[in-house]
Amino acid sequence: MALPPEKASELKQIIRQQLTRMDVHGRIREVLAETIREELAPEHQQLSAEDLMKALRRRGIIDDVMKELTFVTDMNDREMTSTPKPSTHFVDRQPPVLQKTNIDPTRRYLYLQVLGGKAFLEHLQEHEPFPGQICSTFTLCLHFRNQRFRSKPVPCACEPDFYDGFLLEIHKDSLGDGSKMVDSTTMLSICDPVHMVLIKTDTFGETTLVASYFLEWRSVLGAENRVTNVAVELLGVGTESKVSVGVLNIKLEMYPQPNKTLSQEIVNTQLALERQKTAEKERLFLVYAKQWWREYLQIRPSHNTRLVKIFAQDENGINRPVCSYVRPLRAGRLLDTPRQAARFVNVLGYERAPVIGGGGGKQEQWCTLLAFLCRNKGDCEDHANLLCSLLLGYGLEAFVCVGTKAKGVPHTWVMTCGTDGTITFWESLTGHRYIHTPINPDDPPLVEQPKPMYPYRTVGCVFNHQKFLGNCQPSDAVEVCVFDLHDESKWKPMSGEAIKSVCSPGATTSLPPFPPLCASTIDAAVISNEIELQLRILVSEHRKDLGLTTVWDDQLSYLLSPALAAYELERATSISAGNEEFQDAIRRAVPDGHTFKGFPIHFVYRNARRAFSTCLRSPFCEEIICCRGDQVRLAVRVRVFTYPESACAVWIMFACKYRSVL
Repeated sequence: MALPPEKASELKQIIRQQLTRMDVHGRIREVLAETIREELAPEHQQLSAEDLMKALRRRGIIDDVMKELTFVTDMNDREMTSTPKPSTHFVDRQPPVLQKTNIDPTRRYLYLQVLGGKAFLEHLQEHEPFPGQICSTFTLCLHFRNQRFRSKPVPCACEPDFYDGFLLEIHKDSLGDGSKMVDSTTMLSICDPVHMVLIKTDTFGETTLVASYFLEWRSVLGAENRVTNVAVELLGVGTESKVSVGVLNIKLEMYPQPNKTLSQEIVNTQLALERQKTAEKERLFLVYAKQWWREYLQIRPSHNTRLVKIFAQDENGINRPVCSYVRPLRAGRLLDTPRQAARFVNVLGYERAPVIGGGGGKQEQWCTLLAFLCRNKGDCEDHANLLCSLLLGYGLEAFVCVGTKAKGVPHTWVMTCGTDGTITFWESLTGHRYIHTPINPDDPPLVEQPKPMYPYRTVGCVFNHQKFLGNCQPSDAVEVCVFDLHDESKWKPMSGEAIKSVCSPGATTSLPPFPPLCASTIDAAVISNEIELQLRILVSEHRKDLGLTTVWDDQLSYLLSPALAAYELERATSISAGNEEFQDAIRRAVPDGHTFKGFPIHFVYRNARRAFSTCLRSPFCEEIICCRGDQVRLAVRVRVFTYPESACAVWIMFACKYRSVL
């Protein structure tokens, strides 16, 4: 197959760079000189190109070159040539989808290789899995300058068999200067770290955040030959943020090598100056925040009990201003509307930050966005921050509200302010929306007041990426609060300049960059069929234990699909449609004298056995699954709806029809 001229020249340049890096020309000259001495001295005969090729092949130089030139390998080839631990069940469950990488010789790349791990002592007692055995796995997720990568899952072990390479482009088009070959000085000024998140997935598919680490890659600029090896010690998260969980061996390499060499002293000086500048900005903001808090308390002593949260701890136990957890986030073509974005955030799993020991106290942990997305679940604060960021991306004036719900439980939700003054609350955990109409406590008793539908009780403060406002109204009860954020007698604002100094993108090197959203890798039809088949088996076994036979009605199962699609449409858009057609089809499918029963239920996970046990806890569902009668026909339909980050909404409907016998 003929290559186009531009591709041919690109390929030639890549090969030329590789030959130069390996010093192949020097080795050929040595072989040539040696061959002339050995073979030409006695007879002075002509040395042909064939003789030279034989000499190069005999010394293994050609083999070395061919091995090194495998820049772009197919995933299947790579898995066949490498011999890691035996393939286990996780390979089938989440097949790696790797694409060929086109290396542009006019761009600069950082090649990051993970060459194994060690000292993961929590897994010291775990044995190597047998072929086909289901086991817990580690997955490493990376983010660098709008590029995201994911390693192959490897079995959890004391020395996990990580062996992956990631080609990180230093300049992306979306960040400017995309067509320019970046030099060493410019690279030294790029302070974006490589954010690495380690996720553990257990045998049931549950994910756990193991570690979150920011790798300073610029040490490679001062290394010899632009290659450096780093042993990265990963620390735990939350209450274990000071405890080592393991070490990753990482190799960093620049492609192609910069012409200008920087000394290690220059690199270290630049990093020290950045740290110093960041520390000074954070110190000044802390001084300002203390002053603002003192002024806030002087307004009313009872303000001391309000939930006014200026700082929050991330997964590494670092205190950061809450405004830094929110930033306008565009979903590209992955999400089309704000309500669809709310549905996406809603289907991400909810899990409170783990606490070691009892006491019932709530462990605070506001995750960075990458850690939240990679784990696919988080606390209410993580959901609210993501939803607020997406709504800001859609051009809405959105804020995160910090307050309480029933029984004084701390909670966060999102609020949008319309241009007409309409205040809308968005519950990030459910996707529900509520219009807020304040109650006027000064109205006469006979005046009818609006009845709040939302579950929120108090609100202490609201914030987004540019503003922070403390509630200084006489009462912090949501139902009587007026959300006129421009009225400083009701909401005490923080200085926008102070917030910008520590929370705007690039303001400080300690600010984690926001990653882009990734498209789903789940095939909805395949997963729907798998779960449906598993549920049929589970229902048949359950009925067999009760001494009942099971007859499935495939046509009835198919007729349930429109109902599941309508339920998801209603969740995503608040619009109900298609119910008339569904009811008409069911009436036609159920003969006279027969009874039809249906039970829909919704999950955000794909574990069929777990879903089935949950369904059995509902007396309505159990009545259908354990149905007795004449001419009993059972039906089950599963419909998986996929969202970015491989999040999914799983709708299941069990149904039965039988002849009524009085």
